Amino acid sequence: MCLNTLSSLTFSQPTTKSIGDEICTKNNINTQFNKVLIIGLGQLGLPVARYVNERGFDTYGYDISNKAIDRAEKTTGVKKAINFGEFDAYIICVSTHKPDDIFSPQIDGLLSIVEKISKEAKSGALVSIESTIPKGTSKKVFDILEHRMHVVHAPHRWYSLEEKEHGVNQLRVIGGVCECCIKAGMQFYKGVDSVNVNGSVNVNGSVNVNGQSYSSPYSTKSLGIPMHPVTNIEIAEITKIAENAHRYLQIAFAEDLYLYCQANNLNFPELRDALNTKWNVEILEPREGIGGHCLPKDTKMFLQSSNRRQNKILKAAMDVDQEYKRFRAKLEKQIKSANIERVRSPKSQ
Repeated sequence: MCLNTLSSLTFSQPTTKSIGDEICTKNNINTQFNKVLIIGLGQLGLPVARYVNERGFDTYGYDISNKAIDRAEKTTGVKKAINFGEFDAYIICVSTHKPDDIFSPQIDGLLSIVEKISKEAKSGALVSIESTIPKGTSKKVFDILEHRMHVVHAPHRWYSLEEKEHGVNQLRVIGGVCECCIKAGMQFYKGVDSVNVNGSVNVNGSVNVNGQSYSSPYSTKSLGIPMHPVTNIEIAEITKIAENAHRYLQIAFAEDLYLYCQANNLNFPELRDALNTKWNVEILEPREGIGGHCLPKDTKMFLQSSNRRQNKILKAAMDVDQEYKRFRAKLEKQIKSANIERVRSPKSQ
């Protein structure tokens, strides 16, 4: 298991002890999060870097693109990282899609970053993966790091059009590979003295992890983000891709309902307005169909996450989205042709 570096967290009447518990007890070295490295300074990493720097951390940035680093230095005030050594926390915000296909998931780039961290980072540091990842990735990262660093997954939630309400510091989920990992992660992100990983955060100075009580006399500097801790890191991994898969389904249903209205000569906007008068119904607008790359990529990632059962409804939703886009393309072509014909036709006298 990883080395525990939280001197402020001490055991109080544990009921059972695992090997990891013994290590956590013996390695009571305090973790102070001061120097933070943001890895990946694109659409996700840039606002994270800005926020971390604004919280008063000694913030550095790294990206394979020099242009991205220059932009981050100018817009967020972070410093360029020369190497990966001597940082207290690493926040990984790299893309997890294929370089030549943004709609297909791939974590090769993320794992190569972890290899570099493993070679250069000090033991006991925190590695937080904010990138969207498949189930099982965090434990793979933990193995690459040879179990000597704390590993958590805190999937990002950020909406650029409503950054004030849905920015970096909105309520988020966090999971740790082991108990000392989740404690370190909660200390860094939320800064509370306690955490109940059954889904709530205590404020009375005690830590409740899997039925065991811990105490902490003080909190170190933190990001001040409200966090929802979970007991199993794979739950944290699934939350992000399941969230986007659910959104995919919502849009696909709106698309299917639109096609239904077209086939049955019904007014979709009027039907949608009527349906949405019910308090627990929210039919979305299908618009141009499911766009961007996050929803398609993450939905594929969710489908690939299960070896025992395949999600039938998501596969059907993908078919609906393709049918809807074909219908839209055909309709737009007809409208364009009609407009051209109207322009060409002589004006009636």
